[in-house]
Amino acid sequence: MIEKTDVIIIGAGPVGLFAIFELGLLNISCHVIDNLDKPGGQCAELYPEKPIYDIPSRVSITGKQLVDDLLAQAKPFKPVYHLNQQVEKIAKMESNEWLVETSLNNKIKAKCIVIAAGAGSFVPRKIPLENLDLIEEKNILYAVRNKSILKGKDLLIAGGGDSALDWTNELSKIANVTLMHRRKEFRAAPDSVSKMLELEKNKKVSFLLGQIHNIENLKNNKIKVLVKNNDEIQSFEVDYLLPFYGLKMELGPIANWGLNLMENLIKVDTEKFETSVPSIFAIGDINTYPGKLKLILSGFHEAALMAQECFKYCFPDKKNVFRYTTSSKDLHKKLNSS
Repeated sequence: MIEKTDVIIIGAGPVGLFAIFELGLLNISCHVIDNLDKPGGQCAELYPEKPIYDIPSRVSITGKQLVDDLLAQAKPFKPVYHLNQQVEKIAKMESNEWLVETSLNNKIKAKCIVIAAGAGSFVPRKIPLENLDLIEEKNILYAVRNKSILKGKDLLIAGGGDSALDWTNELSKIANVTLMHRRKEFRAAPDSVSKMLELEKNKKVSFLLGQIHNIENLKNNKIKVLVKNNDEIQSFEVDYLLPFYGLKMELGPIANWGLNLMENLIKVDTEKFETSVPSIFAIGDINTYPGKLKLILSGFHEAALMAQECFKYCFPDKKNVFRYTTSSKDLHKKLNSS
């Protein structure tokens, strides 16, 4: 089945979320695609609790608070989110619309594409070992998309950040969990660390010092993980290995879309933030132009101007009458309806 919308936004970071609002003011519907399992981009994934000081009118706001506010601001316009997936293919149709296909085989048709993907897609840092393809397909999970398959299983979680600790705490309720990290010091939120240490104390989870040395496939659908700590190597049989080594940025399939690029950034004009391909726009950190500042507030400005141009593609027979949100009764009704 092919879903249909006016605009597809690639990237659910702050700029992508604000774009939903700006497009919504013009009655433009949106679907949003993001590689992460929740909206928010870097703000939600890398610094949810760190303060941001350069958002107008906010003396200080955390990444999580900013994302929560932007989600609430976008909610009246009923965006559709496609998370845990990235855009794999785009194609121009005879109708002059774009057909977008994601890594989860979702197909969406739209009049415009807005790339708001930060510096690219967040992808997990993989285990630095060769010849893991077959094992990665079956026994290695870089993200948890379906907890039910892990019920009653033997799990080895690797890492010392928020994701590793949070999933250790959560999955200990349904599985046999061992957490492995190279030291017993963590980069996670203190509350998560305290919970894990309490679980370890009560023998609800195990903790292991070391790093992955090698992985072997076993005939019983399990894997053997060899863990090295100093000169000692231990062997563990598990159903699944969950490495949470953080995320890295990649431009991904966008690099092959025929856009005018400069040093892995997308060149745009500064009147409407359109790329070299008509009806494809780029806003936020992924674009470049003379005088570009990589600030969230700059991306908000870019989203507003982009939306005005998108209107022309979405409603070619209509005139766009600019309305202030302070005085438009129609907008007041829409924004207060959620």
